[in-house]
Amino acid sequence: MATDDLMTRALEMVGDDGPLSVEVIHRLTDLADVPEPMTIAEVADLLDITPHTLRYYERAGLVEVARDSHGHRVYDGAAVRRLVFLTRMRLSGMPMRDLQHYISLVDAGQDTVPERLDMLLEHRDIIRRRIRELTLSLAATEYKIATYGGSTGPDVAALDTATEL
Repeated sequence: MATDDLMTRALEMVGDDGPLSVEVIHRLTDLADVPEPMTIAEVADLLDITPHTLRYYERAGLVEVARDSHGHRVYDGAAVRRLVFLTRMRLSGMPMRDLQHYISLVDAGQDTVPERLDMLLEHRDIIRRRIRELTLSLAATEYKIATYGGSTGPDVAALDTATEL
């Protein structure tokens, strides 16, 4: 199950217009149907990232991975759940240095919760702005589709197509 499958599963839980909830994320990270332990290839396939990226995350201190008797990486559920979070944060635009700082705070314990909360609140604001920007880009794309006689989505009002862009 690749990251795209995980996102599809999460989006289906929400629906097109449904509110997002923590429960959706809990269900998304419920890896009961995922074998444990997992190899680097299995985790890479699950998250739709490369083994190189997984090794990079490990070198960057974002995730700790046990090794088997042959020295091969062995991912447990906790590591995979952390990687799901990391891939979501990277997709949302969080810089690596911020992720590294956040994970160092997590690893430092409960006393760092206020700082982690501040980081996530700030990142949420960045994501919300990006969503607004993407919504504007979607409107521009829908406008162009309409100017060429195409069908726009149901949430797009009738457009005046007299002006060519």
